[in-house]
Amino acid sequence: YPILVFVAMLPWQAFAGALTASSNSLVANAAMISKIYFPRLVIPTSAVVVNLVDFLISSAILGLLMMWYGFVPSWHIITIPCFILLALMASLGLGIWFAALNVRYRDFQYIVPFLVQLGLYISPVGFSSSVIPEKWRLVYSLNPMVGVIDGFRWAVLGGKSAIYLPGLLLSVIIVVSVFWSGFLYFRRTERTFADVI
Repeated sequence: YPILVFVAMLPWQAFAGALTASSNSLVANAAMISKIYFPRLVIPTSAVVVNLVDFLISSAILGLLMMWYGFVPSWHIITIPCFILLALMASLGLGIWFAALNVRYRDFQYIVPFLVQLGLYISPVGFSSSVIPEKWRLVYSLNPMVGVIDGFRWAVLGGKSAIYLPGLLLSVIIVVSVFWSGFLYFRRTERTFADVI
């Protein structure tokens, strides 16, 4: 159980930290944005990359935990970069949406921590998503982090944790859609950032 929970906490913490940092990144760097021109997308992207370092440190702790319990991962572990990329895309997609909205409507800085806290409770971090009744699993997978966390567990725990393929596919579609729409919205509104901020 400790490994089951810690494996789920890794992508969730990477997602939550990157989302929080990227959504506040433009307002936090207002002085730089108003003085010089550069591609504004660099700021939220760098916030996500910085959180990747925290993820790598936490992964080392997971390795120590697996050694402590004598757990040997299966060959599925080579798929971890795919699920990390999916988590980072989800956090960057939502992060650039909220960063752009936060410039125009400053109240979004108070909404993001609430959404992150709510997301922790509705994501399968402290439990396996297999406890959700079968008829509701696809609906539950509308939360894109369900597919990411399930995939991460499958990659580390192997056969001990099954992956729900329709839910994973739905999560990938939602993450790509959020990322692409966030990118388009950010590019459309970034010309006004220096004036509004």
